[in-house]
Amino acid sequence: MNASLSANANFMLPFEWKASASAQLSPQENVLAWIEVDLDTQLQFAKGLLIVTDQRLLSANPRASGLEWQCWTLQSGWVMDHFDYAGVGTLSLRSSSEQIAVWRFTLNHNVLAMRLQEAFAARLEVITHGRALQSSLTARCPQCKLPLEVEGDECPVCNREQHAPLSTWGLFRLWRFAHPYRWQLLAGFLLTLASTAATLVPPYLTMPLMDDVLIPFQNGQDIDHDLVALYLGGLFAAAALAWILGWAKTYILALVSERIGADLRTTAYEHLMRLSLEYFGGRRTGDLMNRIGAETDRINVFLSVHLLDFATDILMILMTAVILLSIDIRLAAATLLPLPFIIWLIHVVRDKLRTGFEKIDRVWSELTNVLSDTIPGIRVVKAFAQERREANRFRDANKHNMAVNDRINFVWSLFSPTVTLMTEIGLLVVWGFGIWLVSKDQITVGVLTAFLAYIGRFYTRLDSMSRIVSTTQKAASGAKRIFEILDHVSSVPEPVNPVALPKVEGRITLTNASFRYGNRAVIKQLNLDIKPGEMIGLVGHSGSGKSTLVNLMCRFYDLSEGSIALDGVDIKQLKVADYRRHIGLVLQEPFLFFGTIADNIAYGMPDATREQIVAAARAAHAHEFILRMPQGYDSLVGERGQGLSGGERQRISIARALLINPRILILDEATSAVDTETEKEIQNALDNLVRGRTTIAIAHRLSTLRKADRLVVMDKGLIV
Repeated sequence: MNASLSANANFMLPFEWKASASAQLSPQENVLAWIEVDLDTQLQFAKGLLIVTDQRLLSANPRASGLEWQCWTLQSGWVMDHFDYAGVGTLSLRSSSEQIAVWRFTLNHNVLAMRLQEAFAARLEVITHGRALQSSLTARCPQCKLPLEVEGDECPVCNREQHAPLSTWGLFRLWRFAHPYRWQLLAGFLLTLASTAATLVPPYLTMPLMDDVLIPFQNGQDIDHDLVALYLGGLFAAAALAWILGWAKTYILALVSERIGADLRTTAYEHLMRLSLEYFGGRRTGDLMNRIGAETDRINVFLSVHLLDFATDILMILMTAVILLSIDIRLAAATLLPLPFIIWLIHVVRDKLRTGFEKIDRVWSELTNVLSDTIPGIRVVKAFAQERREANRFRDANKHNMAVNDRINFVWSLFSPTVTLMTEIGLLVVWGFGIWLVSKDQITVGVLTAFLAYIGRFYTRLDSMSRIVSTTQKAASGAKRIFEILDHVSSVPEPVNPVALPKVEGRITLTNASFRYGNRAVIKQLNLDIKPGEMIGLVGHSGSGKSTLVNLMCRFYDLSEGSIALDGVDIKQLKVADYRRHIGLVLQEPFLFFGTIADNIAYGMPDATREQIVAAARAAHAHEFILRMPQGYDSLVGERGQGLSGGERQRISIARALLINPRILILDEATSAVDTETEKEIQNALDNLVRGRTTIAIAHRLSTLRKADRLVVMDKGLIV
């Protein structure tokens, strides 16, 4: 790139980094690529910047004392590695003898990381050999100058920034869930309109009560008791009607909002269950729990309480404004003087609150993530005496949460009193102008009294409406995070026209099967034909691709290239649930749900009879130890089966697989985590399990594979 600094670095780099980065660059230095990393070495959220220029590699690292810059002059023989694991990407700079530096980031920055790695390699090729490296990313974005992929016409970075919608609009997407209850919502709106109108009657009746009863009485006339009774009866009737209508509309809209919230939670959870394992690999459990639980609850509160208040405020303001204009247009004009300033203030603060609450949601997820890490892993925490460390992690996350909330609270605490001050000033203006009009005999005292009553309601509702900005932005932020789940498309899609298999024989055929995780090839052009009823043993070093191959057979992931066929039919043409019903899976670490032993055995067949459950347990050699439990099959296993030994959990897992009677059986290190005696028990159970079934078994102990028909040895994603 031959652009100058002013036309290059300042044009390409993110706006917030331009000043500090430009100070580090020399006048002749050209920026080739950059990435804004968002994780530190402890995998905590922290912003940093990594830049490749035609001369150096520069890194901005956040520190407690401020931003710290490091730089390295590009040298021949250096290598930059790029890989990702469990949703975290890594860039590593190394020489032939040592690792120099490491940067980590979430996978939404993966495209930038790949381009930075390529720019680094291309520049090193020029430095080392004096020639340019042929690149697959030749076209460049006209805006940010980042390279585009071959045949690519959109920059994913600029495109994402340009089309990112304002989060407030996410609330309108909730209509999808409100539509089934549209008639109840219409009834609630009409009741709100009627109840608001009823609350506006009493101030109107105070005008004749003052002018026709009280003021004449002060001037020496007798009180007309019939007229007083009429006006007081009208005031009571209006209050009673407003109470009845208010109760009805609150009850109806609360019922509807609860159902909308419940539908939202159910839909989000069901969609989450349909997503592939790839999605969960890049997310923290605590964050997903927070979205399904806390965020939907926040939206529900907004719909049931704050949105109703907001609708009432709008109606009250509009109807009051009409009444004020009909009473006296001059006083009405004086009343509305502060309104433009309040509207401008709401607009300014709304933008700050929107970004602030989105940041609060992310920080709150950090807290939840610490809990979801440590509570299930409490045994490991205590075994390594890391209680203080985890407490410090939680304390740091809590401090971060408090700091972010303090910043948003500063804005909010300044906003509310300012609106209140403006409404008080508006009330004083009306008082002063109204008294002047009374002194000039242009209005009566009754008119001024009614006007002040309406003004009080008008400004109270205006102040209340301004305060709803906070709750609206919180709900909008929550809706955005929920729809991020709902908008995610599974990488394992259902077929449009699924094929039905009336009878499954169990033949599995892999043809030129390849799979990439991120930019890393895990399975490469693999061919394998497994006959019905055959037992295949998968062996190989850790990382050779055994578990990945099993995950592909289960269709937890889809192949990048090639095909997997069941009885000659590509598994992508079968319904995912129908296909997996023919697969029994026994994992190295069996997962048991909180509940009874019987419930866990019958997990794959919830309607199984007790006789079927006992038969499966007998075949799994689990019946004897289950009968020794206090309540037998009705004994609780505890959280994740902590009340049982590893061998007992494994045998319950085998019974669970036996009960569904699968045609295909997958054993993933089923005996590696138990002692020799327990292994014999499990092996006997496995002998019953594999009989007559197509079996794929991963094992390091060859004793587990003694009955295998063939051993398939894998290395680096290949069958060797």
